[in-house]
Amino acid sequence: MTIIITDADVERLMKMPDCIEAMRVAFKDFSDGVAVNRPRMRYLAQTPDPERKYMANVHVGAVPSYGIACVRAGSQIIIPPGPNNDRRLYENPSPFNWGIVILYSLETAEPLALLHEFHLSGMRVGATTGVAVDAVARADASRLGLFGTGKQARAALEAICAVRPITQARVYSPSAEHREMFVRDMARPGLDLAAADPRDVVRGADVVCCATTAMNPVFDGDWLEDGQFVVSIANSDVTNKRSEVDRRTYERATDIIVNDWESVIDNRQTELLDPIEQGVIPRDRVHELGDILTGKVTLRQPARGAPGEGVIYYKNNSGLAIQFAAAGGILYRKSIAEGSNKVIPTEWLGSDLSALWKAGFRPSP
Repeated sequence: MTIIITDADVERLMKMPDCIEAMRVAFKDFSDGVAVNRPRMRYLAQTPDPERKYMANVHVGAVPSYGIACVRAGSQIIIPPGPNNDRRLYENPSPFNWGIVILYSLETAEPLALLHEFHLSGMRVGATTGVAVDAVARADASRLGLFGTGKQARAALEAICAVRPITQARVYSPSAEHREMFVRDMARPGLDLAAADPRDVVRGADVVCCATTAMNPVFDGDWLEDGQFVVSIANSDVTNKRSEVDRRTYERATDIIVNDWESVIDNRQTELLDPIEQGVIPRDRVHELGDILTGKVTLRQPARGAPGEGVIYYKNNSGLAIQFAAAGGILYRKSIAEGSNKVIPTEWLGSDLSALWKAGFRPSP
């Protein structure tokens, strides 16, 4: 049978530690050549409203450790950046997210589930950040500087707190209302969480994390202190040129971590490719996250305050299908164990070829 897994199901069933573990397995499989992932594909199309664009966001891949292949198809209306805004705004005419993930069985090829992707998208990005922080940041990292107050920032805070003993977090958003709401909603015992201006977000932090919708850098790379671990999630693609960090941050980085190098090329992430081409960053100092997890590359966040140590920069550079496949495998098993009542007859999603089969016809390869 094929089930539907809603955002409400994801919020109930998927816990951040489980999602972090799923991302860890997925990226290890990817490094080992077991998982399959094609770089995401995005495009824009005209809509009846000249101020808005239709945007598609497609991922395909498989994680054998979870027995799942998937296709993620995102479908949104956006307002591209322009003279009056410096952010890409999502503007669906109705308050719905139409993105969906189809989970397929690697054993039978049949569709197992249709999965709402909105809530999971925030979790898997945050969880992947958590994996990188856990693999590279110092074990005693306790101070977090966070840019952003939306769903990605919330997931990043939760994930980083899950892997490091964070006792102090400073957060900035251009909206005072959003800052206040974030501090109220994300309060937790033992965490000194407060709004701050951008300079104070960076000052003294062990981990500086950018999780925004910004198109342009959100802080000055000269503010960075030696020994910090820097994270960003905004990246260029064929639809827009974006970067949350400036050229100076690349210059300060002794090593850069990405999720997938092929995606850097395929998505035309010029904010990284240009510094490499210009000799700012040696290509051999750019590493894939999975290779760190499997021990092919060894990196550790250097000591704070020692002059010349530089920073390590994790460019959470692209969403990958393997993230949806791994997390989807966990969600499917939990939903089945729970006894989901949101069922679609699987035969509705395929073609009955039994008559042709008996006649000797087979699908084209």
